[in-house]
Amino acid sequence: MSLSVTDLTIARGGVPVLEGLRFALTPGHAMILRGPNGIGKTTLLRTVAGLQPPVSGTVTGADDTIAYAGHSDGIKPTLTVSENLRFWASVFGAGSIEPALNAYDLAGLADRHAGNLSAGQKRRLGLSRLVVTGRPIWVLDEPTVSLDVKAVEMFADAVRAHLGQGGSALIATHIKLGLEGDVLDVGPFKAKPPEIDDFDGGFL
Repeated sequence: MSLSVTDLTIARGGVPVLEGLRFALTPGHAMILRGPNGIGKTTLLRTVAGLQPPVSGTVTGADDTIAYAGHSDGIKPTLTVSENLRFWASVFGAGSIEPALNAYDLAGLADRHAGNLSAGQKRRLGLSRLVVTGRPIWVLDEPTVSLDVKAVEMFADAVRAHLGQGGSALIATHIKLGLEGDVLDVGPFKAKPPEIDDFDGGFL
């Protein structure tokens, strides 16, 4: 399943931040988003994932194909690690949670309540959800936050396995993951500031 973005303009707080974006993500490939903090990478990923509408332009191929991982780990602290994964597996109609546990070395923590995990362990659990979704397109916003070097390698290996199975990944990150893929610098797509032509415009 391919993902295509055409002439996309996106906004944060009603103010355009990126405009004229155009790219394609094909099966088996990763695309890394680059750009300074605050330029709109998170807004772009949320728009691609269907969590907010674009100002203009189109995103095609995203319906029921995307698994999104944002800044929140998306886990239930009162459930154990395995219960969290079984919950998400039931939501997406997946089977065994063993591949997810193994991908992020969570088997030894399977019976521990998620609320008692360290920040890095919580992040690993949050990322392991992607494995049980069965969705072909992963959209990831700074996925390595709170991860140590070993866990970053686990994440990179999980993405490689996903790509090897015909999946794809759109990733905003400032670090080098050792993944082969295209790099999209969103800097050149920064939207022009709004013209201040009236009193209200001065407060945008």
